[in-house]
Amino acid sequence: MASRTLLATACLLVLLLLTLGGALVEARRPRPRRPHREVAPSHGLSTKVNALESSVDGYATTTFDVVSGFGAAGDGKTDDTAAFQNAWAQACSSAQPAVVLVPTGKSYLLKETSLSGPCKSRVTFRLEGTLVAPEDKSGWGKPGSLPRWIIFRGVDGLTVTGEGAMDGRGESSWKSSCRTNHAMPCTIAPSSLTFASCDRLVVDGIRLLNAPQIHLWVELCRDVTLSRLTIASPGDSPENDGIHVARSDGVRILGARIEAGDDCLSVVTGTTNLYAAGIECGPGHGISIGSLGKGNTRAEVSNITVDGAHVSGTMFGARIKTWQGGSGFVRGVRFLNMAMDGVRNPIVIDQNYCTTPHPSNTTACDHQQSQSSAVEVSDVVFGNIKGTTVARDAIRLHCSQAFPCRDVVLRDIDLKTRGGEKNAATSTCDNALLGVSGSVSPAPCSPVATNKD
Repeated sequence: MASRTLLATACLLVLLLLTLGGALVEARRPRPRRPHREVAPSHGLSTKVNALESSVDGYATTTFDVVSGFGAAGDGKTDDTAAFQNAWAQACSSAQPAVVLVPTGKSYLLKETSLSGPCKSRVTFRLEGTLVAPEDKSGWGKPGSLPRWIIFRGVDGLTVTGEGAMDGRGESSWKSSCRTNHAMPCTIAPSSLTFASCDRLVVDGIRLLNAPQIHLWVELCRDVTLSRLTIASPGDSPENDGIHVARSDGVRILGARIEAGDDCLSVVTGTTNLYAAGIECGPGHGISIGSLGKGNTRAEVSNITVDGAHVSGTMFGARIKTWQGGSGFVRGVRFLNMAMDGVRNPIVIDQNYCTTPHPSNTTACDHQQSQSSAVEVSDVVFGNIKGTTVARDAIRLHCSQAFPCRDVVLRDIDLKTRGGEKNAATSTCDNALLGVSGSVSPAPCSPVATNKD
C-alpha cells in the first residue's frame, strides 16, 4: 500500500515539473514586433503620425484629425487649406484604412483644394464641421481647366460622409454673372465639390450650400452611391446645378433634397446606367438630360432611370434637351412615379434647345436654321406622372425634323392647371413618334409624327 502511494506521488511531481518547464520556455520566447507604419513626409512636416488608432467593424483604422493633429484653426477666418492637405497626404499614404476627421462645431476656411490619389488603403473623409469658401475666388482655375473649389481626383474606394456642410459662399459669383448683370462678361464660376476618376465612391449625408455654380460634380467615375444629400441655394442663383453627372457609369442617387437656380439634376454626355430615386426638387429647372450636342459635338447617354421624385415650383419637370447639329444618341430613359406641384412645363423633349452666348443678345436663338444632324432621342418612357402645371403647355415634345423622336411612351399621365376648364392643360408635338398606353391627360399628340396639336 505504501509503495502505491509513493508511486502516485512521483507521477504528480513529474507532471508538475513538465508544466513549469513549458511555461518557462514560452516566457523566454520573444514576441513578434508590430510592423512599423511608414508615413510619407508631407510639406515639411515630420514623419511622426499625427493620428489615433481605432477599430471599425473589426478592422483597424487610423484617424487623422485636422484640428488636433494638423493645427486647423476652425475659426472661419484663418486659412486652413494646408492643414487639410497635410492630413489628406498622411491618410492617403496610410497602410491601413484611414479617416480624415473634420470635427463638429467649427468652420474651416479653405481655398482651392485638390485631394488626389491613388491611396494605399481606403479613406473616409468624415465631415462634421462646416467648410467655407473665401468670398474672393478670383484667379481660381488653371488656364484651360474649369475652376473647382474642392476636388477629389483618382481616389478609389473613397467615402465622404457626416452631418457637416460645405458653404461655397457663391453670392459674389452670382452678382458678377452675366446672367444677372448684363454688363459683365460671361465666365465660368467654380463648382463646389467635384469627384473625378473616383471608382467605388460613396457620398452620404452631407449638406452643400450656396455653390458659385455647380454644387456636386461627378465625372469619369464608376460605381457611385450618393445618398441622403441636402443641396440648397436660392432659386435665382444663375447656372447653379444641384448634381451634375458626366462620363460616368453606375451612378445611384438614393435620396436628395435639392434647391437650386438651375437643374436639380443634370445628366450629360458619356453617362450610362444611372438610377435616381427619392429626389425632392425645387426651386430650380427640374431634372434634365442635357444639354447635349452643343457646337456640333457628339453625345451619348443611355439607361437613365428617375424613379420617384417630387418636383415643386420649378421651370421644368422631366426634360431632355439637345442642340441642333449635334450627333449621337439619348436612349433607354425612364421618368417614373413623379409628382409635379406648380411646375411650368412638366414633360419636355426639346431637340431645338438653344441659349444665347450672352443674355444681352436676345435674338441669337430666334432664327435657328434646321440642320441635317441631331442627337437622336429614342426609347423614352414618361410613366405615372401626376400633379399641377403652371403653363397650359404641360407636355412639350419638340423634336428634330431630320431625326424625329422615336418610341416615346406616355403612360398614366394626369397633369392639370390650377385655372380650371378655361385654362385646361394641353400637349404639343413636333416630329414625335409616340406609343401611348394607359390614361394620359392632357390628351397626347397623335401616335404618328405630328407638327402641331
